[in-house]
Amino acid sequence: MIPVAEPDLKGNELKYVTDCVVTEWISSLGKYVRAFEERMAEFCGRRYAVSTCNGTAALHLALVTLGIGPGDEVIVPALTFVATANAVSYTGATPVFVDAERDYWQLDPSLLEGLINERTKAIMPVDLYGHPADMDAINEIAQRHHLYVIEDAAEAHGALYKGQPCGSFGDISCFSFFGNKVITTGEGGMLLMDDADLCERARFLHNHAMSTTERYFHPEIGYNYRLTNVQAALGLAQAERLDEFVRIKRDNAALYAEHLADVPGITLAPEADWARNVYWMYSILIDDDYPISRNAFQVALKERGVDTRPFFRAIHTMPCHQREESFPVAEYLSARGVNLPSSVKLTPENIAYICQQIAELAG
Repeated sequence: MIPVAEPDLKGNELKYVTDCVVTEWISSLGKYVRAFEERMAEFCGRRYAVSTCNGTAALHLALVTLGIGPGDEVIVPALTFVATANAVSYTGATPVFVDAERDYWQLDPSLLEGLINERTKAIMPVDLYGHPADMDAINEIAQRHHLYVIEDAAEAHGALYKGQPCGSFGDISCFSFFGNKVITTGEGGMLLMDDADLCERARFLHNHAMSTTERYFHPEIGYNYRLTNVQAALGLAQAERLDEFVRIKRDNAALYAEHLADVPGITLAPEADWARNVYWMYSILIDDDYPISRNAFQVALKERGVDTRPFFRAIHTMPCHQREESFPVAEYLSARGVNLPSSVKLTPENIAYICQQIAELAG
């Protein structure tokens, strides 16, 4: 079975993790935590970074750091992983959904103005499947309405918007380092920002809101969102190879596009002329004129030794975030999208085989 994703741990991962074990610095106090934070901040051109135990914690911490809570509203895409909306709900605020646009599958900035009211406090765009959102348009609207922007770059390590790294936009940006991400710590996340006060606030809250002057004094309710030294050791080793991973993913995407170019009924992964898609997942749409449905397509590929994943389910269709409104583009993409194997360990022969099966299923 060719998996959808698997990590490549052939760099300094074992060396750094072994150092943690030998020195017995395995908690959140070891040297690799700050080294990993500094590496990611430098990569994204940010001044500060605060690591967290996972990407969802990073999103929640970003929101509470900015003071978002009950009675507030945060605009999020209808098509993304549910963690984006869940993090808003954790604060007591309400996620307000906005539809995707058809060309690049990202949040549609043209729809934002109609959703903003006196309760709106932030916009949380997502760089879905490794393609950046239209940050200039989003930032312009946010600035005009005095809203925060939190960039959810969980899937876009190394992607570029107009030459600028994803993770460098907004008041705060967030990454995930889950096991299937471009770089991984197994579980892990990070906030990046340029404001020293926001960094200090995030560090305070993510360590149980413990006073910096009196140990075990906690003037507020905080969170245990710290990353361990062992995880950070993995992350630092992975970050050292981030440029290599991006190159491989883009090379693999080019092979997919070449092999699938003439297969009818398939929409290939997009890339805007202002973007560098990192193709976290090589994603395609199974169009209505393909001879079998999306679900049947996935079953058939699995029978041929190829694992896949469907697109995220549109969040407003799930009971925990049910809405009466329709978000037609998000629903269209969600119903037709498939993530093909996207590991940096894929060989050209793997990709040729996968595409051959897709072509045969197309008849």
